[in-house]
Amino acid sequence: MSTQIFPRSVKRRKAERPPAPLTASRPELIPGGSDTELRALVHGLLAFSSRLESIRAGLARCIGLTPIQYTTLISVAHLETAGGVSVNQLATHLQLSGAFITIETGKLLKQSLLTKQPDPADRRRVCLNTTPKARHLLATLAPTQVAVNDQLFEFLDAASFRRLRAIVDSMNSCANRALSRLSYLSESERPA
Repeated sequence: MSTQIFPRSVKRRKAERPPAPLTASRPELIPGGSDTELRALVHGLLAFSSRLESIRAGLARCIGLTPIQYTTLISVAHLETAGGVSVNQLATHLQLSGAFITIETGKLLKQSLLTKQPDPADRRRVCLNTTPKARHLLATLAPTQVAVNDQLFEFLDAASFRRLRAIVDSMNSCANRALSRLSYLSESERPA
């Protein structure tokens, strides 16, 4: 009985295949001339992102909201401690467009989870605030959030939490520039 798993012809064909093209050129990203670690990092981030989205969706379901409604509502609840929250302030905080936030806050207004009042300092602007109903929903969800977030980030100590927070901010800035570059490159590569 042979212990050979693959026939020699398969091994030979595998060895003759050229390597996949590199996906980065910065030396920091291709140690030893290989992008294997970079690809592993990207795939790990994608897996984490998917799980984070699933967690957000699960928390939203607990209080009968969609994921973006949950994110919008909890963001208003946290931001309003410093006063009324404008649509632009919320859009900037969530890194989404003002038009999209207007649509989503409209849905929360219809559910009596947010109120919209004119800003006393600038009558052209409106301020969003949570309602008692919204604050009650978020209060009932808080123990679940605590348990889930403690588990999700259990690997962090205080110093690594601060470092990760700074890294994520930098990653988002870089991601925005990378999206702009991708848009430019994909436009320039289209046939006329």
